[in-house]
Amino acid sequence: MPVLTPTRLYSWFLVAVAGLLLLGSCKEDGEAEPDLDPPVTTPYQLVLPAGFPQTVVIPADNPLTQEGVSLGRMLFYETRLSRNNTMSCGSCHQQSKAFTDGRARAVGVDGAAHTRSAMTLANLLWEPSLNWDGAATGLEGQARTPIENPVEMHQSLAEGVSKLQQTGLYPPLFRAAFGAATITEATVLKALAQFERTLISANSKYDKLKRKEISRLTTEEESGRQLFSTHPFPIESLVGANCFHCHNEGNLLFSSTDYLRGPAATFFNNGLDATLTDTGRGGVTGLATDRGKFRAPTLRNIALTAPYMHDGRFQTLEQVLDHYSDHVQLTSPNIDPNLLDASNTFNGTQLDLTPTQKRQVIAFLKTLTDSTFVQDKRFSNPF
Repeated sequence: MPVLTPTRLYSWFLVAVAGLLLLGSCKEDGEAEPDLDPPVTTPYQLVLPAGFPQTVVIPADNPLTQEGVSLGRMLFYETRLSRNNTMSCGSCHQQSKAFTDGRARAVGVDGAAHTRSAMTLANLLWEPSLNWDGAATGLEGQARTPIENPVEMHQSLAEGVSKLQQTGLYPPLFRAAFGAATITEATVLKALAQFERTLISANSKYDKLKRKEISRLTTEEESGRQLFSTHPFPIESLVGANCFHCHNEGNLLFSSTDYLRGPAATFFNNGLDATLTDTGRGGVTGLATDRGKFRAPTLRNIALTAPYMHDGRFQTLEQVLDHYSDHVQLTSPNIDPNLLDASNTFNGTQLDLTPTQKRQVIAFLKTLTDSTFVQDKRFSNPF
């Protein structure tokens, strides 16, 4: 038996410590290595429709990948992101309704009604400002709001992340999409944003006309299109419905976003109320000149997204046309100037559309319905 001298004991101690350190480092490296390696992902082939703006902004740190989009689709329909595990983003943004919910005002997990209606998610890829008041300027940031809002999903994103982390389903999917099985708030928001950027609607009857797949609209639809795109000027016998000022047909988005300037989002007061109960954009900027102004949402799939306006006050398109034709509150603060000088009657104070003209405009609006968009399996609930 060897003699255990102090020198020999010290040598063995050093060897033992080195061995433990080596084992510890191997274990740590073995656990961390998958999270440190960049993921091998497959780029998502995003096809921009002809005629749409071809310059889009996608954050450099969140490129579209097949893995990220697929994960985002699952998270979009994931009820664990809500306080009581009963609601998802898809609860208030239903594909069959062009990603709205059919309610005048959205209702959250606690049964409380939101102050505003749920907006469509179609073609958000091109929108620089989000929500009715433009409070969000990016999809990654916007996605947090409905999750944490007490009158929506009512749960901190951190709690949602904890729930996802405890599943066997999600950590491998996050590793595949972002290189880390450890789920973070940032990667949840990135995945949701990736999916939402793919929600492109561009296959309506109107689009088929633009692509020359059909030769013409019906007489009633074409008359509505002409009215849509004309500012009335009775002195020169110009009859119009005055829609194009707020819903831009030129870039095919039919929203208030103007791509000639950058893109830039524009906000309007469309004369709903003489006395404001919702300050709209003014609540974001604090500017008196913005009080009562809202984004003009896209009119694509408008026949599927009733009720209408930021508070869902109009149940039908007929009521919407009645408002613009006959009931604009001309004394509303910051009312859009294009509503003040728009009349089809000489010296008239309202737009004064005839019943036939209203029907024609609605016929044109219905040509913006994209049935393939609301049936596309790529966007549907995967569970």
